[in-house]
Amino acid sequence: MSELPPSRPAAARHGWIQAVGAVLAALVSMGVVAALGLWAAGATGLPDNAFPRVVAATVVTAVGGTIELSGNAGELAESDIGLTVIPLSVTLVGALVLAAGFLRPLRHRAVAGAGELAGWAARIAVLWLIALLGLSFAARQTFSLSLSDFGEDDLGDLGDLGDLFGISPKVGFTTDVPATVFFGLLWLAGVLVLAVLVSRGAPLPAGLLRFQESVRPAAYAMVMLLLAWVVLGVVVGLVVAATRGHAAETLAVILLGMPNLVWLALTIGLGATWDGRVDGPFGLPMPQLLDEVLRGPQVSELNLSTLAEHDGRVWWLLVVDAVLLLAAAFVMARRSPARMRAWQHAVHLAVALALTVLMICLVGRLSARFGLSVLGIGDLGGGLGGELFLRPQVWTAVGLALLWGLVAGFLGGLLAGRVRHPGEVGTRAGEP
Repeated sequence: MSELPPSRPAAARHGWIQAVGAVLAALVSMGVVAALGLWAAGATGLPDNAFPRVVAATVVTAVGGTIELSGNAGELAESDIGLTVIPLSVTLVGALVLAAGFLRPLRHRAVAGAGELAGWAARIAVLWLIALLGLSFAARQTFSLSLSDFGEDDLGDLGDLGDLFGISPKVGFTTDVPATVFFGLLWLAGVLVLAVLVSRGAPLPAGLLRFQESVRPAAYAMVMLLLAWVVLGVVVGLVVAATRGHAAETLAVILLGMPNLVWLALTIGLGATWDGRVDGPFGLPMPQLLDEVLRGPQVSELNLSTLAEHDGRVWWLLVVDAVLLLAAAFVMARRSPARMRAWQHAVHLAVALALTVLMICLVGRLSARFGLSVLGIGDLGGGLGGELFLRPQVWTAVGLALLWGLVAGFLGGLLAGRVRHPGEVGTRAGEP
């Protein structure tokens, strides 16, 4: 009975008001980042005041939602259009803000009951569901296109052809509501679980305490590794913008897709290979090196070797990966109980890095296509359209991550063992 009074005020600190604040903070931060990125990309000039709806669609895709593109070129024409990409800058900002809002009421707690944590997460989930539905119905728009904008040099004045036959292509997007709700709630669950795993001060139910020594340090190290790559990418992007121009385009990449680029670089530095192709009007915004390697009629491989053929500096990715992984392994070992052996650190980091690379492979895929055929002029795969895609060789990447994790984890464990403070074994062993 003596434990009841403290638990009631603790539970009151994460009620509905706190849940509303956490969800609103995440949505507002994601909306601001998406709006600024789209503004830098020139999306404010879209017709029919579509900018707010495009922002909503960007937020939807950032949390795993599905936006369906459609094309309508009339009875005398055919169209094919599709886009699959996750703006991971927006995703990352939302995840960090939502995780902070979820953890804030739980700080300074040693243990929390499973029911208490589930109730707090359920409040956020209910509000998040309402937000997903609102965004889903807001992210809908149709645009009209001019035929004169497509392939005039190669295929004649299609604008006159369109005027003659009354052909006015339209492109629109709408939200797949069931898929958005499902994947949006799955994204939320992943963020909340990861937040509890990463935070050293977040309480766990008593039955899960035995897992925190092996899981929490490794999860924290991987989050720090991913954030370190993002910070490094932002710094490089700002330097490029200041010294080489194209500030607006660079800012758009930073605000919308910097993790897409740097986490791709992380996997390539580990030795992974991505298959891709760039054709037609599509292009990768930065760096130009990716576009050079992938542009062509055939599928190309993107890895250290193919990139080095165009720019030998890409070998620095391997060095950066080695340094950052060793640092992550050292941090993981320092946050682990001192009684753990180097081989245990190696196993923990290998599993964590493999899961991290698998996540990057799943969320880093990219595809875009647009095709238009008018009275047989042009074709749906080229001519009046184009294609861009990038997909990983998943299991090779995961296997390489396991090897890197084993080596880095073992070395990090050895380094951490040499700098431990006196008395740390006893202190760590007594932690809950």
